Amino acid sequence: MMSKSKLFVLFLTVVLLFVPMGVVFADDPPERPSLPATCGTDGQPDCVTIQSGEILTGEGEVITTGFDEWGYNYQGHLFNGMYCDSYRNAEWCWPYADVNLDMKWNDAWLSNKDCDGDALLDRHYGSDSYIDSGAWLTNHQSGEYEQEEATCKWNYFVKIVAVPGDAYVSDGVWYTAGGTRIGTVIWGAFAIIQQVENDACAGLHGLQYVSPAGAGLGTWQ
Repeated sequence: MMSKSKLFVLFLTVVLLFVPMGVVFADDPPERPSLPATCGTDGQPDCVTIQSGEILTGEGEVITTGFDEWGYNYQGHLFNGMYCDSYRNAEWCWPYADVNLDMKWNDAWLSNKDCDGDALLDRHYGSDSYIDSGAWLTNHQSGEYEQEEATCKWNYFVKIVAVPGDAYVSDGVWYTAGGTRIGTVIWGAFAIIQQVENDACAGLHGLQYVSPAGAGLGTWQ
């Protein structure tokens, strides 16, 4: 059986960010240029919706509304399934296949529309990068493992946000322009602003970190 500590190391160093397939980020999220949008008669972007059947995943599959076979609901900004399902049951993650995973994200993180005409869901649309975009993601994992003939149940919750444009980094931590700690740097443009972990076997209970700059998901939106 997998130990909680092994999963936590994997979570932090390999695949901390569980995003919809086609835009999986292993390290720093690759930035895609914001392309000029085609405007309708009212001057607003002529966006394509999921309902059109014209938006694709990175693998070229048509995205539909509702939950797909893997647990993604791109229209609702949700994932609900198992850890390996978030990676299309990739062989490398099989040791962690019994881990439950829930994700939520906002439109700036991954939109449910294509407004720049590339047939993919937009990321940080209207911004040159995730910084100052207001993007956020929440990630909730849970599972159990065996230790000394005992069954240990654990759960882990984290909030991750894109930092404001005037933030700065010092020793791997994002700070506001005024010097208030935001949280640990992740993927360059993001910070961890809250962590909650429960694992009685490891002596972990409740809130492990909360950002002094605020743990609200819309703080810099």
